[in-house]
Order: sequence, then C-alpha cells, then structure tokens
Amino acid sequence: MTDGSYICAFVLFSKRKISSTLNYKIILIMVNLTLEIVHHLLKERNQNLKSTQDKLCFPIVQRIHRKMLVGIRFKGIKVSGDLIIDGHHRYIASLLAGAKMEIVPWKSTSATLPVSWHNVSLVLEDWDTEAKIQMLNEEDALHNGLDIASFCALLK
Repeated sequence: MTDGSYICAFVLFSKRKISSTLNYKIILIMVNLTLEIVHHLLKERNQNLKSTQDKLCFPIVQRIHRKMLVGIRFKGIKVSGDLIIDGHHRYIASLLAGAKMEIVPWKSTSATLPVSWHNVSLVLEDWDTEAKIQMLNEEDALHNGLDIASFCALLK
C-alpha cells in the first residue's frame, strides 16, 4: 500500500458448494483513489444531496475514504432538506467507498445556498495540519471504540 487512499471493488467467486447453497469468498481489490476518480464522481454522477460549498480538499477525501474502506464509522452528515450543512468530505468519501452514512436533520440559515456538484472544485493543498490529522485520528478511534495504536494499525 502507498500513502494514498483507495477505491475498492469486490470480486466474488465460489469457494465450495454446501448443500443447495454456495459459500462465497470475497476478495478486496484496492485501487489508488485518484483526483480523476473523484472529479468524475462530482461531474458525471447525480448526487442525492446537494453541496453548499464550492471547494473540497482532495487529501481530506482520501483520508476519510481510506478509513471507510477499513470499516471506520463516522458521525452523521448534517443536512437541511437535501442540502449538506456539514459533512461534504464524508459524503463524497462514502459514495466512493460504498459506505452508509447517517443523515442528521439540521437547520440552515438564509445564507446557505446550493452549489452544483459540477461547480465544486477539488483543492490539492491539504487543509489539515499534521496536528489536526492526529487529533481527528484520535477522535475517530474514540468514536469507533479503538485505542489509537489499534486505529493506526488498521490504516497500515
């Protein structure tokens, strides 16, 4: 594995036949999550929820996506109607990882306006410092009932 995040595909094949049912083995294939993959999701697919921000940080999407692929759960996405109030990066990462996210009803202000996903740009500059990344990892570990060492081991 590299330091990047990954998109995954599942390949099912028959392991053996038991009675009238088949027993399947799942192989997880991980492919490096690229800017092009996220860009395609934003530009080519219709999303159920609407953005309220015009920029996303690609490194943040990568980190969240990678965590989701190893089973890390996140707090819900705050939504007013179909507008995302808080959780844009988690929402996009969850679509890429095939992870379910809880939707938390939230209030918006009159200043909250929808932004078409076609107009959302991906920023390559990391918005998080190393200290913030460490703090978020500690919060994610706690939210998932893990100590930080076990949490970090999952990401290796």
